[in-house]
Amino acid sequence: MRRNITTEITIDATPEEVWEVLTDLPRYCVWNPFIRQAGGELAPGERLRLTMYAESGKPTTFHPTVKVYAPVTELRWTGRFLVRGLFDGEHFFRLSEGPGRTTRLEHGERFRGLLVPFLGKLLEGTARNFTAMNEALRARAEAARTTS
Repeated sequence: MRRNITTEITIDATPEEVWEVLTDLPRYCVWNPFIRQAGGELAPGERLRLTMYAESGKPTTFHPTVKVYAPVTELRWTGRFLVRGLFDGEHFFRLSEGPGRTTRLEHGERFRGLLVPFLGKLLEGTARNFTAMNEALRARAEAARTTS
């Protein structure tokens, strides 16, 4: 079974400015309401340490593997719950240049595995968490743009 979540937002900052905020993992604790702690090297094959705070407020730490690190255009990592095929996810951020020095951010995840049909409410909450992260990223990138 598969399920995709995709969110989008337009940010009044260049892709380079947005990328700088998005890839500054140690600063997630300052602005990110969803992934509040993040560390590791952003390079293909490297494992990250991310602590998410879902709507329930209970922290969950996971260690996904970076699959794509294409500066200023795409960041993608994959992770799984316990064993492959049970509940796997491929998380992505794609940035593209918009009109007037803006950025279009596409942020989502592709889920697959045996547990996907049973996690409807959890996945609905995940979509809301992605949207909250997008809004916070926009606020952070736009504030950085006005102060530089």
